[in-house]
Amino acid sequence: MQLTRTALGQRIAATIAAVVTLAAGLAARAFLDGAPAKILGVALWATLVYWLVVFCAPGWSIRRVSILTIAISWAVELFQITPIPEALSARHVLLRMIFGTTFSAWDLPMYVGGVLLGAAAHRLLRGAGD
Repeated sequence: MQLTRTALGQRIAATIAAVVTLAAGLAARAFLDGAPAKILGVALWATLVYWLVVFCAPGWSIRRVSILTIAISWAVELFQITPIPEALSARHVLLRMIFGTTFSAWDLPMYVGGVLLGAAAHRLLRGAGD
């Protein structure tokens, strides 16, 4: 399968956006306390997942990427109802960052906020490329 210039450009943009998002999320957790750190950390986690979906499916519409990203985010959060994510999180800090440890219904709307942030940035990036 040959990668088109558009798909390659979207993957490059998604990679750069993912790195920036990851840095912002880590900075929020490192330099902020309490609710602001939690809210930004959770929202930017979803934004990062958004960019990973764009990387994997560069031709998808913003709406389709958004729907899948919300589904992934909510699935990971609901998975935290089981003991498995907490057990995985105890094994390595990266697994803790990916899966979390405990379920919180308050995280569900924060994921949507992170996806909306990703979708808005995606729309801006697509507009800049036209």
